[in-house]
Amino acid sequence: MPPTSPNPHSNPNGGLLTDSELHQARGWLHTARFLTTAAQLNQLPGHDHPEIAFVGRSNAGKSTCINVLTQQKRLAFASKTPGRTQHINLFSLGRQNQTDAVLADLPGYGYAAVPKADKVRWQQVMANYLVSRHNLRGFVLLCDPRHGLTELDEVLLNLLRERVAEGLPFVLVLTKADKLNRSEQQKALSIARLQAGGGDVVLFSATKRQGVDELTARLWQWVHAPSPHQDAAS
Repeated sequence: MPPTSPNPHSNPNGGLLTDSELHQARGWLHTARFLTTAAQLNQLPGHDHPEIAFVGRSNAGKSTCINVLTQQKRLAFASKTPGRTQHINLFSLGRQNQTDAVLADLPGYGYAAVPKADKVRWQQVMANYLVSRHNLRGFVLLCDPRHGLTELDEVLLNLLRERVAEGLPFVLVLTKADKLNRSEQQKALSIARLQAGGGDVVLFSATKRQGVDELTARLWQWVHAPSPHQDAAS
């Protein structure tokens, strides 16, 4: 584990990275650019770069989170109608003409207005990706803390229980944290930690930039340094 910042009280990523490493991590995420889109797994490109998946219910703030992390306003498409994004969208990270990692934006799930057949198809594609993608390095599950983990969120975590036990790290991101007061945030955080089942939990607000650096540091570590989960599995 790299040394922490000399002043941990001012370290916005919880001591995960030094200030210089955090600066590097921010710049790395800013290199994100569109790679491809796919409606089925067999349409995804084969490569050995580490992939980090973003998953969550429709309208949980997934696209906004990706755009804030990459410091780009329209990298991930945020549809005005939840549930309309039906594809897996990949974004490459790394210097120009080079790729050292890939972000995967998976279709949102659970929106009631989407026909049931479409729901089943999207959820099956997403489940197959998460279970079988060999170069998946970690995943980010986004959840609106005002509603908590839904049955579909819990199904997803249960689906990935074996991969998590084998060392796959994940972060449960509680989005729109600015909608809660301080005591409500702490209550949501405590509940989510009990439900996460081995994952980290981060309070996140795009408008207040709460949790942005902590999540940035996590993603950087997954790709560039062994995580505690990986150490334990090795």
